[in-house]
Amino acid sequence: MLAPVVGLIALGLAGLILLGLGVGKVGPLGVAVGAAAALLPVGPVVAVFLWIDRWEPEPAKLLWLAFLWGACGATICALLINSTAEALGDLAFGHGGGNTIAATISAPIAEEAAKGVFLVGLLVWRRQEFDGLVDGIVYAGFVATGFAFTENIEYFGRAFVTYGFGGATGGVIAAFVLRGVLAPFTHPLFTAMTGIGIGIAARTTSSKVRVFAPIAGYVCAVLLHSLWNSSATLGGADTFLVVYFLVILPILGAMAALVVWQRRREQRVVAAQLPGLAAAGWIADSEVSLLSSLAGRRGWRAAVRKRAGSNAARAVHSYQTAATELAFLRDAVEHGTAGPDADVRQRQLLGTMLTARRAAMNAPDALKATRHHLDRRQQ
Repeated sequence: MLAPVVGLIALGLAGLILLGLGVGKVGPLGVAVGAAAALLPVGPVVAVFLWIDRWEPEPAKLLWLAFLWGACGATICALLINSTAEALGDLAFGHGGGNTIAATISAPIAEEAAKGVFLVGLLVWRRQEFDGLVDGIVYAGFVATGFAFTENIEYFGRAFVTYGFGGATGGVIAAFVLRGVLAPFTHPLFTAMTGIGIGIAARTTSSKVRVFAPIAGYVCAVLLHSLWNSSATLGGADTFLVVYFLVILPILGAMAALVVWQRRREQRVVAAQLPGLAAAGWIADSEVSLLSSLAGRRGWRAAVRKRAGSNAARAVHSYQTAATELAFLRDAVEHGTAGPDADVRQRQLLGTMLTARRAAMNAPDALKATRHHLDRRQQ
């Protein structure tokens, strides 16, 4: 219990230090304007990753911890390294050389490493949270969104102090169009490369792949990040647009296709394991079809909410989530990637699932709602 508290205190202190540095650079009003502008893209980006994570939602506490690590921990670590690299670059190449070195070399290396630390920590201490590539992408997305939020505060704050709100060609509005509208997914895209490597490592039986997959993902993240920064720092507007439209957007599209493919894989895994759960008597045979699709799950919760209230619907949601986690665990056991604590985790998940089911079924009219929904689906 002490370690999480110490970690949160450390992140809080890091946040206060960053706030003080921000006020020192752009003033209180610049920080306020920057924070307000930086917060706007956070909601849509987080919503996308929560939508991706619908099949087997990750613990909310871990997701927000990932965001906080990106916003405070990773940011201050990267800031220390980048500031050192910039100072050394100025000494070696003259004034201004340090900024180029920091942007094109040290920033991609340091920032992706700092963001990736959280993912590696999850792999080591909470490996059970990774059921595949989607989980790696989701956690990477939350870390990177937090990092981008803090970074954008400084960018927007400096734009406000220098040019005011401006318009399409300068000031906060121009900076927001570039970073908040055109490129809100760049940091998540970079770090998702590391997340994919971590997801592969968590699901493989090969010790070599377990080591090299995260390293390969990190290298891809650094190269993509460096290309993006170099196009803005070394090239002109034409170079930046070429990289944006011919590199970043196609890779982002490929990432979206990968997510869709992996979500379908997750659905197949769950659907394949549910009959076994029913055969073991852990779920009802009639619930297999309801748990096999997101539409069935939504309809089930809606029917229970209408007849038995929100508490019963939340219990059904907890039951659905636990059943999904149990299905993924049994699949991992079959493929030899579950780890040595698989039996303990199965007992815990089974207890959670049965407790949630009892809570849902004990709510007034909840069982009637479930049967009514089943009857409607079978007609």
